[in-house]
Amino acid sequence: MNPPLNLGTLLTDSITNTLDVSLPLFRPELCLAATIVLLLVCRMLPVLRHADSAVVALGGVGFGLWYAWCDLKSLPAGGDLLAGRQELFTGLLVYDSLTAYVRLVILGFLALYIVFTRVSGIPDREDGADFYALVLGASLGMCLMSAANHILMLFMAVEMASVPSYALAGLLKGRKASSEAALKYAVYGAGAAGIMLYGLSLMAGILGTCHLPSMAVELAKVAHVGSDGGGVMVLSLGGLMLAVGLAFKLSAVPFHFWCPDVFEGAAAEVGAFLSVASKAAAVALLLRVAFGLGVPAASLGVPAANGASAATLAALGDTRHFMVYVVALMAAVTCTLGNLAAYGQTNMKRLLAYSTVAHAGYLMMGVAAAIAMAGVTATGTRDAVTAVAFYLGTYVFMNLGAFAIVAVLRNSLRSEEISAYAGLVRTSPGIVVAMAAVLVSLIGLPPLAGFVSKFLVFSSLVEAIASGAERPLMLVLLVVGGLNTVISLFYYLRVLKVMTFDPPPADRALEPFPLVSVPGAVVTGLVLPVVGFGLFWSGLYAAAQLAGAFAS
Repeated sequence: MNPPLNLGTLLTDSITNTLDVSLPLFRPELCLAATIVLLLVCRMLPVLRHADSAVVALGGVGFGLWYAWCDLKSLPAGGDLLAGRQELFTGLLVYDSLTAYVRLVILGFLALYIVFTRVSGIPDREDGADFYALVLGASLGMCLMSAANHILMLFMAVEMASVPSYALAGLLKGRKASSEAALKYAVYGAGAAGIMLYGLSLMAGILGTCHLPSMAVELAKVAHVGSDGGGVMVLSLGGLMLAVGLAFKLSAVPFHFWCPDVFEGAAAEVGAFLSVASKAAAVALLLRVAFGLGVPAASLGVPAANGASAATLAALGDTRHFMVYVVALMAAVTCTLGNLAAYGQTNMKRLLAYSTVAHAGYLMMGVAAAIAMAGVTATGTRDAVTAVAFYLGTYVFMNLGAFAIVAVLRNSLRSEEISAYAGLVRTSPGIVVAMAAVLVSLIGLPPLAGFVSKFLVFSSLVEAIASGAERPLMLVLLVVGGLNTVISLFYYLRVLKVMTFDPPPADRALEPFPLVSVPGAVVTGLVLPVVGFGLFWSGLYAAAQLAGAFAS
């Protein structure tokens, strides 16, 4: 007979667990929250208004980055997930290798991003505190997305990441395009959030729990014994509605319509933030949901604790099959439409927006391979998640480097049209070489980082085919990915063709853009890792393998 529940004991245990377990593993997020408060205080108090908000933000992010690095280094070696996984705040969040890696990527990106925006001139000194408070607030939500272990926290994290982003899109005051971008983003985001919330409520109502690992157990029982009254149909509908919210954050087709308009209307600096940080968090959340609901092994002991039999857990094979087909279909369509739509673009930010859509498709291919192999081979699953994690690490430098070049050229040329770049090689060969390195890496050609990233993702598809996991579907994804890589070659190289072969406009008096300058140093610092990780990628790959351990 179980002893009666004692409220005092429950509170004591909860407080002790929070102080001794949860908060020490929540330090990077606490650093972000404290920095946001400090930025707002600097904005309010006249004495502190002259403080450089970029320095304040960078200091707070630096502390968070240090804690994130220490947490990643402290993970147990050899992929011992049981020793490294810990639920936080009574199961709302989970700390494991995926959480540690993704928040390190986000915080590392933030450190580079703050330096970049400080040099580019957006935001100005007056709006700096507001801008960085919004950026850090959205980033805090993105860190929570990567650690969500409960559908309540999942929804709150997505909204916490989205709402500040709507305000950032309208940063350029007095510009109609910026206000329109913010309005479109908010309208699309509100619609996607409403659909996702309704889907989550359907799933929670049928399964009787909001805790992701427990939902997997109940889902397995429903799949094993069946459900009266159309419960399976309601669960499928709820899953598709949840996929709408995730697709919106990923800018995946057909929920990508906001992306090109927002990127064109917003500042290039905001586009860089939405393109990189939001993508990393959304992919992590997709992995978290897919493995939380479809792979009980990732729940680490929760099925056994709930008394689920091996036969019941095996019933989740149908759930994984459903997930694989949804993710794979969206991946193929997203990748193809993103690359094809990029052809007709004349604005560099719109081109990069569709490039972002296409790369979301490549990332989802790796996720589909991981889900497909989850019930077949643990090694293959881990390799697929590792490939996705490595892709996210290199994507930080590729896309941030591209947007940084667009920003510095905007300051020099007063234009973001591709035609304005004509003949730049004659006056500023350094910036053209930097752009060439970034764009060729985005294509996925050797010897740059993008090649290694795509090679690893495509290798995971080949491994899935070899293991027999959803073989026809994985073969289709591999062919689609290869063809799209060839397609992307043309519109990326078109930009380089304009820069090198087209004559410069007769009315343009452009001073040379030297790489030996502060903006040039920032661009160089972002481009060098694109080359370095293409040649010496073992260090980043080792860190990505730690992230892959969460799926083993």
